[in-house]
Amino acid sequence: MAQAFFGGVHPNDMKAATNEKAIEQLQAPAQVVIPMSMHFGAPCTPTVSKGDYVKLGQKIGEFKGLGAPIHASVSGTVAAVEPRPYSMGGKVMSVVIDNDFKDDLSEEVHAPADPDALSVEEMVEMVKQAGIVGMGGATFPTHVKISGGIGKVDTVIINGAECEPYITGDHRAMLERPAEIIGGCCYLAKMFGVNKVVIGVEDNKKNGIDALNRVIAETKAPVIVVPLHCRYPQGGEKQLIHAVTGRQVPSGKLPIEVHTIVTNVATAAAIADAVIDGKPLISRITTVTGKVVNPSNLRVRIGTVVADMIGECGGYSEEAAKIVMGGGMTGVCTASADIPIAKANGGIVVYNEKDAKSVDEEPCIRCARCVQACPMGLDPYKLKHLCDAGNLEGAKANHVMDCILCGCCSYACPSRRWLTAAFKNTKDAIAAAARRK
Repeated sequence: MAQAFFGGVHPNDMKAATNEKAIEQLQAPAQVVIPMSMHFGAPCTPTVSKGDYVKLGQKIGEFKGLGAPIHASVSGTVAAVEPRPYSMGGKVMSVVIDNDFKDDLSEEVHAPADPDALSVEEMVEMVKQAGIVGMGGATFPTHVKISGGIGKVDTVIINGAECEPYITGDHRAMLERPAEIIGGCCYLAKMFGVNKVVIGVEDNKKNGIDALNRVIAETKAPVIVVPLHCRYPQGGEKQLIHAVTGRQVPSGKLPIEVHTIVTNVATAAAIADAVIDGKPLISRITTVTGKVVNPSNLRVRIGTVVADMIGECGGYSEEAAKIVMGGGMTGVCTASADIPIAKANGGIVVYNEKDAKSVDEEPCIRCARCVQACPMGLDPYKLKHLCDAGNLEGAKANHVMDCILCGCCSYACPSRRWLTAAFKNTKDAIAAAARRK
């Protein structure tokens, strides 16, 4: 068992509705809306125009600088190239494709003759051309993470904690796609030149641990599975590193500073798909749960709108008051059900009026529960006063930029202070001020 990290909370995991539901393949919709911003970095530039015919897996968005290419998730005719609403708010340039339901595969998609004979450079290039990003939510381009870590990393960690409430897609992937996950781990071991890869899985997913260990034993893969204490946010990058290795990432630094790299189990499976079959990232597993008739784990094409997924789950079981993309702690409320699924969207949660209702915050009672809960060792009560006063410099001096916006402080607060929201707004304001300089 790995060691415990500091802080954290134990919210109801709300996973019972879907953790025993096998992954279902959702039929591609009549139309997909593919955002050109699905990665950390500047949005892609569309490489197709209205009226063009595109094939499944064809590159339709190219990046410059930090980013990853974007591919067509269906074959058909481009209906529009225009700004459309997306999950992070506002609008982003998107490619809208009318599906011809032929899944006419692009000539750009082809498997290598012998994946095991590929050089490190060739594998990194395949990951790059596949458009793979961190699928746990961070969306950092995977090829950049790999190429930047070669020669500097001695520990590769695969995040299978899935501590976020409601979401069960990674758990189901461990049960149903363990060979692909382990295969991706093996290629990561080769790319980084390490003798083993560690998969961290919370100990409430014993069947997932067993499924992975069976494949490891059968293939003699250089992979070990480490059971983790079940506590939120165990899947946080810095918390996972500390739990598995005992190392602490310094303030303001990245995992590479402690010779470690972390990626998600879904990302590992996508790497296997890219290296073995040449497949680009055009679909993902997403949990649809909450107030829907049939909560499900769905494999969906990128660009499928939320309304189509909810419809596949039988529609709403109660009147929807809020739709959240993500989980119960860190998810983002959508403006409508017409938002498309992107590469990092692992969950959709529908809330009724009772569950969605916000409560008024009350005065701080100085109980320090937020301090005990904060996994980053911050003083949330103090930060809240600084943030509410608009004191950006004071908030920075008290390490607001180290906040991972996990929501533990808000969850633990008996006065229901809007702590996490204040920190998010302040971090955004600090980032905006830095861009103006």
